[in-house]
Order: sequence, then C-alpha cells, then structure tokens
Amino acid sequence: MTAQFMPLIVGATLAVSASLALLAWGVYRLRFGESTQERVERLTRSLRPLEDAELSRSFGQRILVPWLRGQVHAAGRLAPTRNVEKLQLNLAQAGYPRRMTLLDLLGLKLLAAVATAALFLVLSATRGTATFSALAMAAALAGVAFLAPDFWLGSLVRQRQKQITRSLPDALDMLTICVDAGAGLDAAMMKISDKWQNAVADELGKVVVEVRIGATRREALQNMVQRTGVADVASFVAVLLQAEQFGLSISDVLHAQSDQMRVRRWQRAEEEVRKIPIKLLFPLVFMIFPAMLSVVLGPAIPVLADVFARMGGQ
Repeated sequence: MTAQFMPLIVGATLAVSASLALLAWGVYRLRFGESTQERVERLTRSLRPLEDAELSRSFGQRILVPWLRGQVHAAGRLAPTRNVEKLQLNLAQAGYPRRMTLLDLLGLKLLAAVATAALFLVLSATRGTATFSALAMAAALAGVAFLAPDFWLGSLVRQRQKQITRSLPDALDMLTICVDAGAGLDAAMMKISDKWQNAVADELGKVVVEVRIGATRREALQNMVQRTGVADVASFVAVLLQAEQFGLSISDVLHAQSDQMRVRRWQRAEEEVRKIPIKLLFPLVFMIFPAMLSVVLGPAIPVLADVFARMGGQ
C-alpha cells in the first residue's frame, strides 16, 4: 500500500516544501528587504545607476519573478473580469495591506490552495485512504483555501471602513479649523495627512497627490469615494462638489458637514448601545443560565432522583 502511494507522497511533499519556501522568502523580503529610500540613496551615489540597479537584483528578481508574473497574468485572464475587478476594488478599500498587489493576492490564493491540497494528500497517503476519496476531499479543501484570502481581505475592508467612519468627524473638524485659519482645502488635507496616522489621513493625502499630478479635484475626490466605499465619505464628497460647482463657501459647508457627521456618530453609538441586550441574549441563555441552574439545582438532583426511584418502586 505504501509503494502504491509513494509517487503521491513524494509529489505532495515537494509541493508543500516549495510552497513553504516561497512563503518564507516572501515574508523575509517583506520584513528585511531594502527599503525604497535606501535603494534610492544607494543608486544616487553610483555613476551608473541603471546598470547597477539591474545587476543588484537577484537572479530570481530578474528572471523568475517576471516569468511567474507572466504565468499569473495568463491564469488571471481565465478568471472572469468581474471577479478580478472586485478583487482590485477590495484591495483598494483595504488600503493595500502590506503593499499587496492584485498579483500578490492571486498568488497567495493559489499558494494556499496548492499547499492545503498537497498537505492533505500527504496525510491521506500515510493513512492509506482511498485515492478517489482523498482527491475529492483535497479538491474541496483546496477550494476552501483558495477562498480564505477573500474572507481575510473582506474583514480588513470592514475594519478600515469602520475606522474611516469613526475618524471622519474629527477630520472634518480639523479641516474646518484649517480653512477658517486661512488655508486652502488642499493645504488642509495635506496638513491632516502629515499630522495623523489613520485611514482618513491616508485617503486625504492621496487626494492631494492626485491633484498635484494632474487630476482634477472632482476626479480625485470621486476616486477617494471608490477607494473607501463608505457612505459618509460619499455624502461629504457630493456636498463638497456641489458647493464648489455653485460657488458656495467651503468653510460654511465644512461647518455644516462637521456638525452632521458628529450627530451621525452619536446616533450610531446609541444604536450600538441598543443592540447590546440582543447580543447578550445568546450567551446569557446558552452559557450563563445552564451554569446557574446547575449550581442552584445540582445539589437537589440526587434527592429528586431518589424520590422518583422510590415512587417507581412502589
């Protein structure tokens, strides 16, 4: 039986080893690799920056990585365009965690599927499981592992949207103060981006950068709405664009929006407070009440059992 499954064991072991090696290499490069600033400083001191930049890259970066990217692009063409666009939008709304690109996400999904299926096949082969059942179960687990990064990315999107919703009223207050002090809207956004370290500050900084590289303010603000996917941001941008279109005072609009956002935040807090009794219902009924009943009625159970036994004997 072992000889029959030996090719399967060897192939699955090699696949798992390659997957773990690639994952470890990626984590190492992410944590200990040369930063962009260090690379620029090193190349500016060189007499031949282009040649040195190319030669400083490893064989894997110059040959293997472009080839792998080409293969991933070829595999990505087989996927529906709507799914690829949705993944790209989710990455943008999650803030590109750990500088992850669409190719990185697709590679992570593929790596997770292959590693999970290979590991399960190794375990199945060592236990002597039937080949058809093992392959079917491995395919099912590979599908689950392939979809797992999507759930992880979705949780990051929800967390970032919640952070933006909570921080937006404070950002509008800061924008109002800066505009009242005489700064322009772009300067106020850049001030928040420089002083704060949160998702709202990052998005406002991106708006200013897009305006500086040639995009109109309308396009930059609409891009921010797409990158966040938050209803409050969309409402604020719509009011801001209308005020700019009709020539209204930006300061008055910011004051009104700031007051409105604070009221919305207070209403959300009250709504969350009202949900607490409903959220406590499940643990109260299924976890706390049984423990209390066992403590209160536990000592009486032997007595009641003895009484019922005597009644049954009579």
